[in-house]
Amino acid sequence: MRPRLLLGAAAAATLGAALWWRKNPSACPYGQRFWVEAPHPIISRERLREVLRPEPGERVLEIGVGTGYYSHDIAGWLAPDGRLELFDLQQEFLDHVMRGAAERGLTNLVPTQGDATDLPYEDASVDAVVLTAVLGEIPDSVAALREIRRVLRPGGRLVVGELFGDPHFTTRASLERMGAEADLRLEQRSGNWFGFFARLV
Repeated sequence: MRPRLLLGAAAAATLGAALWWRKNPSACPYGQRFWVEAPHPIISRERLREVLRPEPGERVLEIGVGTGYYSHDIAGWLAPDGRLELFDLQQEFLDHVMRGAAERGLTNLVPTQGDATDLPYEDASVDAVVLTAVLGEIPDSVAALREIRRVLRPGGRLVVGELFGDPHFTTRASLERMGAEADLRLEQRSGNWFGFFARLV
């Protein structure tokens, strides 16, 4: 009986923490980076490339880079003349990704620390924006989407990745609704209810 009680208490604590995180959006702290380093089933790098459709020479902005699970691959897809702008609330994550880039000989990544609701980029200055398991962490997600819309070039695209189990998981319906408020329209989705990449234009 005791193991069942312990298991039940652990499940209740996990559920309680998840509900608290959903009501109190915040970025994953660097000290808990193991969460973002875990494998990303369904929202694979291959699926991201299929939805993002990166072209060499483009300027792409990745918001919420974590430890670079996608960053180094994106930078490689854009090489040799393209550039990946890394943007994160926490300098520790940016430093982590840049160390990994240096180890791989990648030189086309530019890190910037800041808040996604106030992007330090000019209007219509990037070809694409990528957010993976990040949108729900931003307290004012619609404000961030409006900023993204502002910096996207005409014909540019936003790719949002979501994975069920993340306490800040954003459903496709919620993404469509928030996107519409920011004048962004869902164009393509790859994956299923448990994990997907969606492209908005």
